Amino acid sequence: MTITLRQLRYFRALAEHRNFGRAAATVNVSQPALSVQIRELEATLGAPVVERRARDVALTPFGRRVLHHARRVLEEMQALSEAARWHDGLSGELALGIIPTIAPYILPGALAALRARDIALDVRVREARTEELAADLRAGRIDAALMALPLPGDDLDAVALFEDRFLLAGSAARLSALADAGATLDPAALGQNPLLLLEDGHCLTDQALEVCGRGRGHAQIDTGASSLGTLSRLVAAGFGLTLMPEIAAPTEARAAPGLVLRRFDPPEPARRVALVRRRGVGDAHWFDDLTQVLRAAGETLLATARADWGTDR
Repeated sequence: MTITLRQLRYFRALAEHRNFGRAAATVNVSQPALSVQIRELEATLGAPVVERRARDVALTPFGRRVLHHARRVLEEMQALSEAARWHDGLSGELALGIIPTIAPYILPGALAALRARDIALDVRVREARTEELAADLRAGRIDAALMALPLPGDDLDAVALFEDRFLLAGSAARLSALADAGATLDPAALGQNPLLLLEDGHCLTDQALEVCGRGRGHAQIDTGASSLGTLSRLVAAGFGLTLMPEIAAPTEARAAPGLVLRRFDPPEPARRVALVRRRGVGDAHWFDDLTQVLRAAGETLLATARADWGTDR
């Protein structure tokens, strides 16, 4: 009996996506090629692993047992591969995931620092939302991910890098109106000002709603923007207020000249940014090295923001 790792990878993708076309896309092969490998797997095992239906597939009872073993085999092979690849520390190829509200701001400094350590290091960046990066980590498609806590599951490990505080962002007129009304700079006391946030799916939106004490059904909530750059220009033009992470503040303030930023009164709302990897993947020297680089890059951005919009309290 000969079962290949390719067949197991294809079968895992098919089990996850329940569709030959979608599964083939995730493993970068054609649908017929994936179908052939699944049929060869079934021929070797002597029983079908999926029930083929008009629009999707379902695992057979035997297929569920095979999937359990396939996942274990692939996880062990991934761990073995990583042990060999990272034997000499942070070198070779690094697949790094970053959420969109961090990536554009930290990447220039972080990539420069990584290249300074080893010019031969090949860094592949995957920018995506938290849940997508978590899925990529679990599947071994990326080595580590930079995201905001809490973790999306208990099968991942994280090392906290820095605290990224939120600033209040808006036009000069809106912020002056808040001051004239005697409002404290408290995220839960922003009056009837429209709160502009990123579209659903961004963890920053969930964090902002939580600290502002507003639900998605609130009449003064607009969650339609796709980036912090869009939000910055909207609030600079007077369309509402938003919460701006410190690491993004210097970049967005330069890009949107009408943007005004103010610190909230203590205790300042914040998010905790961490570097995340799969649990139990062995030696962590490369991960420690990456942690140091990303922490330093983040702290440089924070120092700039805190120099421009108040001192570190």
